[in-house]
Amino acid sequence: MLPSSRTQLGLFFILLCPANIIGLWWAVGSPLVMDPNSICRKTKRLAGKQAELCQLEPEIVQEVAKGTKLGVRECQYQFRFRRWNCTSHSKYFGKILQQDIRETAFVYAITAAGVSHAITQACSMGELLQCGCELTRSRAPPSPTVGPGTEGTAWEWGGCGDDVQFGYEKSQQFMDAKNKKGKNDIRALIDLHNNEAGRLAVRSYMRTECKCHGLSGSCTLRTCWRKMPHFREVGDRLLERFNGAFKVMGGNDGKTLIPVGDNIKPPDKQDLIYSADSPDFCSANRKTGSLGTRGRVCNSTAMDTSGCDLLCCGRGHRDETVVLEENCLCRFHWCCVVQCRKCSIRQELSLCV
Repeated sequence: MLPSSRTQLGLFFILLCPANIIGLWWAVGSPLVMDPNSICRKTKRLAGKQAELCQLEPEIVQEVAKGTKLGVRECQYQFRFRRWNCTSHSKYFGKILQQDIRETAFVYAITAAGVSHAITQACSMGELLQCGCELTRSRAPPSPTVGPGTEGTAWEWGGCGDDVQFGYEKSQQFMDAKNKKGKNDIRALIDLHNNEAGRLAVRSYMRTECKCHGLSGSCTLRTCWRKMPHFREVGDRLLERFNGAFKVMGGNDGKTLIPVGDNIKPPDKQDLIYSADSPDFCSANRKTGSLGTRGRVCNSTAMDTSGCDLLCCGRGHRDETVVLEENCLCRFHWCCVVQCRKCSIRQELSLCV
């Protein structure tokens, strides 16, 4: 593996599981408290701006860890019905990150986006001393919307806009594992491109929110601010880019990426790119990072990726009845307890064979 790729892979394991990198990777909903000091102690191979962040801004590193976990949770949501479901199994996930397939491209993009989103949100919530609300002095006033009751309304920037540029820069600083040895390698170029695509999926889709002020419900003044897109929107947008990802190869100069195929436009900065074809993920294979789809729940009537035909790779499925317990007949008791009973429900499942 190339030097920059080794650094980035090690960074994922450190961020997602600082307590026990070897035996435990990360589980959704883990109550593990992210300790930036622990993360930085395990990043001895990192240098430059990353090491500087660890030394001078450990609270930023804590938000980096939160953002990485946010990204992987979104990855698991977006891929929940696919043959590869962004598994958190350490040995298999590590193999995925070592390849240059389109699934790896999505992981890099969504985690870089998660870091940018988490840091920006921490700024807006006043949880970081280095940043706060977005500065709007030099920005042009918001364009008034055309509609009833808006004629003659004064506009101004106000509120607490998200300082997405600060989050973008810190994500770039920590997630882009640049070094002189790996900067011109095709794998390093691809990883850096996908990291940038993830950050742009946040920064390029800021929305404007406004609030009216005036007597008796009138709107004589409208105060506006900019907010980040919800992270689910970021995940949806990057999944679209995943579906249309570009296969590339390195140029002769070692510094450019060329799309593979005839009459294909070059990918733009928001496209995801990869250089190797993905395995089919039908059977378990530790070498490729595939857990296989045997035993996965599928939809026997669906025609998309969640359908049994596609998910089970043509092997067929079996129907099984399971009994589950869930809360029911919940009542609120003053004050302030909700008490529920446990009810058993029978559910029909289709499982890949």
